[in-house]
Amino acid sequence: MLSNLQAFILGIIQGLTEFLPISSTGHLYIGRHLFGLDEAGLFLDTMLHVGTFLAVLVVYKDELLGMIIKPFGKRTLLMIIGTIPAVAAGLLFKDFFDEISKTGITIGWEFLATGFILWFAESVKKGAKKIEDITYTDALIIGTFQAAAIFPALSRSGLTIAAALFRKIDRETAAYFSFLLSTPAMLGGIILQGKDLFTGHTEAVTLTSLLFGTIASALFGYFAIVGMINFLKRKSLKIFAYYVWILGASILALQLTGRF
Repeated sequence: MLSNLQAFILGIIQGLTEFLPISSTGHLYIGRHLFGLDEAGLFLDTMLHVGTFLAVLVVYKDELLGMIIKPFGKRTLLMIIGTIPAVAAGLLFKDFFDEISKTGITIGWEFLATGFILWFAESVKKGAKKIEDITYTDALIIGTFQAAAIFPALSRSGLTIAAALFRKIDRETAAYFSFLLSTPAMLGGIILQGKDLFTGHTEAVTLTSLLFGTIASALFGYFAIVGMINFLKRKSLKIFAYYVWILGASILALQLTGRF
């Protein structure tokens, strides 16, 4: 049975890696593999995503309230347009990517790909577009990168931040818009996971463990959002590229030797 400590650690992993550009799904797979939970965890995964969703709601409460008040405003339309590719990918390819996520066979290569995308994003000429300058085309392209992150170890935040930088959006705004755009995608994922709970296999997990995991996910998710936005003001994404390259190469080596 999942212990409170294991749930707390998985909550930390989910909270940090959901918003750091290093892939939460890939890291959760590794964490659950180490804990021997490879074939279970639907209920826990759902609650961990609830935690990071709560973190986004806290950070962006004013923006989200503004969009509710003005449902046809530009920012709301940017969110809708940016979410369409992810919705399409989820509806068309959900079963295929669920199977890939279960096996974890491709995550080493996906970590490597995330690193190359982050590195390349730091190599292009920097832009200065602010949130009010983002166009509908920008939102669609960033949303398409978000849809590609349906692969388990392609980082959603990494790809969307990189796409924003490619579109000449300034660094702080790139992180800001990336995390804001995650809100509908995360809510949709929670709803789909909640639906699957009625038909899927769930692990033996106590209410206390769920609370530990959810609270850790929410707290560390909040710190990751705030920290990442501040980090990008003056620091490079290349440090994360180095990290996922090392991780991806290590996983591939372990897979070749049959130890992962």
